[in-house]
Amino acid sequence: MTGISSSEARYSGKIQGALLLSAIFLFSVLPARSQSPLPEGNGKQIVERTCARCHSLDTVVSKRLTREGWQATLNDMIMIGASLEKADIPMVVDYLAKNFAGESKAEVFAGVKDFTPVTQEMLLNPSPDDWLMPSRTYDWQRFSPLKQIDKQNVGQLRLVWAREMEAGSNEHIPLVHQGVMYVANPGNVIQALDARNGDLLWEYRRQMSEEAKALLQTETPQNTRVIALYADMVFFLSHDGYVVALDARTGKLRWQVQAYDYKTRGRQTSGPIIVNGKVISGRACTDDPFIFTKVAQTCFIAANDARTGKELWKFYTAAAPGQPGGDSWGNTPADKRAASPWGLPGSYDPVRNLIFWGVANPNPFTRLKRHLGNIDDVPRSSPVDLFSDSTVALDPDTGKLAWYFQQIPGDDWDLDGVHERILIRTPFNPDPNSVKWINPRIPRGQEHDIVVDAPEEGGIWVNDRTNGQFLWAEPFPYDTPAFAVSRIDLETGKTYINWDLVAKKEGDKHTVCYENQKSWYPMSYHPGKNSLYIPYRDVCVEVQAKLDDNHGASRKVVPRPGSDPQALGGIAKVNMTTGQIQRFYSAPVVGSGATLATAGDLIFWGDDDRRFRAFDADTGKILWESILASRIESSTITYAVEGKQYVAVLTREADLELRYIAGTKPVRNHHNTIYVFALPEQR
Repeated sequence: MTGISSSEARYSGKIQGALLLSAIFLFSVLPARSQSPLPEGNGKQIVERTCARCHSLDTVVSKRLTREGWQATLNDMIMIGASLEKADIPMVVDYLAKNFAGESKAEVFAGVKDFTPVTQEMLLNPSPDDWLMPSRTYDWQRFSPLKQIDKQNVGQLRLVWAREMEAGSNEHIPLVHQGVMYVANPGNVIQALDARNGDLLWEYRRQMSEEAKALLQTETPQNTRVIALYADMVFFLSHDGYVVALDARTGKLRWQVQAYDYKTRGRQTSGPIIVNGKVISGRACTDDPFIFTKVAQTCFIAANDARTGKELWKFYTAAAPGQPGGDSWGNTPADKRAASPWGLPGSYDPVRNLIFWGVANPNPFTRLKRHLGNIDDVPRSSPVDLFSDSTVALDPDTGKLAWYFQQIPGDDWDLDGVHERILIRTPFNPDPNSVKWINPRIPRGQEHDIVVDAPEEGGIWVNDRTNGQFLWAEPFPYDTPAFAVSRIDLETGKTYINWDLVAKKEGDKHTVCYENQKSWYPMSYHPGKNSLYIPYRDVCVEVQAKLDDNHGASRKVVPRPGSDPQALGGIAKVNMTTGQIQRFYSAPVVGSGATLATAGDLIFWGDDDRRFRAFDADTGKILWESILASRIESSTITYAVEGKQYVAVLTREADLELRYIAGTKPVRNHHNTIYVFALPEQR
């Protein structure tokens, strides 16, 4: 199931398509010419109308391409401005493939040569040249020790290669090992590319049943945010419910194990990490727990043996009666409880042998719906509806819970706290003028190994890694009466929900902060500055209770009341000893890009307006900028091959407003693309 011949066909089609595109440009300046007759069939008129205006149809009928080749050619034609409607593409591809088909010559790709297996030691101490995990290291710091590109020369960065990806929802972070980039395209298409030039080394295309395809098309967009490397295998989570291992040299299937039945509406939108030879990953349970049965059984984190795929343990993130946290759901039936680890996977502390994972909001969204009309079925302070909106610390060998910390007790607004947890060692000395909630029992100046979260619901939360003890927290990006948490017991860390903003009856409407202040696009940490660089959005959400809605509410994203419309998006530099926040960069445009910190004292980040930038890590000054074809999405990494440093970023196709900005026009972003930059060669 490698799909090698298919990928060769697409590659061959791209080359021949380029020749066809050259002909289009050549003839576009000439009058219409006589045309060769085309065979009858659906799509004939569209081909005549589209092609005859620019060049002779001989240019078309003389070509013999595979279906994949024609698909690639049409995609390229649209990219350069051909007036072909997206809805017509399947019909045109069918017509051309039927009447002007070429054989798929199964040229065998070279594959990955001289592959060195990835060991646990390599994951613990990766080469500076590699990017082996979503944020390079187990601690999720997203810091690279590479410094060939620095503040003095970053202005010389140039595009060295780009490669279009498959169509679809694209929120992926690629990996690099010894000069090979491993990337997941939408649709569960996994590729190995030469990281120097983007040449395809192998490709795997997931084959799913027609039933699975039809069902998944009706679901929330399927994302493969993360893949993993270990031994000589590439691991990913398939949209039809499997944990899959591929040969890292060839892309051939090594093993696959069913994680859940896709018919239950469970989803795999996250990805795995590898710890001690185990593939550890989370599932996204159904969005509609009051419609489907056994929902809680699809909400879990699980470990599989990396060699065989055998499931080793499972931790359910919506606690059931009789289990730790099971009584925190009140009278909500066990099979209707939902709290999903759908986002980025966890971090790992090898000294304590603990993984730290985020869990999303409870579902349905409102207490009114979730607790069958009784908003007082559960308390107003933590713990409530465990393990929703929590950090859970698990033993990676057994899945046993070591500790948890809940940020929002009984979330009423679908706010989520489900992404990366960064691990840092730093002195404890939070500034009372900068930090709202500080544990008074912790001695000042004492070094702590901490776990830090800046979740979608807002706030910066800092806990001790050993036992989860609360250290400090700050509403973020700004303090506001609309913050979801009203207060914290400073000594115990018990959190209290902002009860004024909880829906008490049908139709109640409230604005709560925040909404996706930072989501699946991870933040970074620069150890030389002892600072986090958090990409944020100063926006909130208006929620209205609707009991007839499956989620129990309608939602509308709005700017924070009193916010500056010229500063809705930005980056905050946060000192992790004092908690002091520097507004590092702000703009009217928000972003969905990850920040990347490097030893060259640079911060890379891109926004929804297609601007990809490098900032001075000290001052926030923009030192370099490139305008890409679409919005920047998560992804930003750096790596080196043969002594040359590269910076890579992915863009995402979308038709969207420049969100939250009054008066702006929609921006059409058409293409998922990998862009890779480097310094020019020295002469």
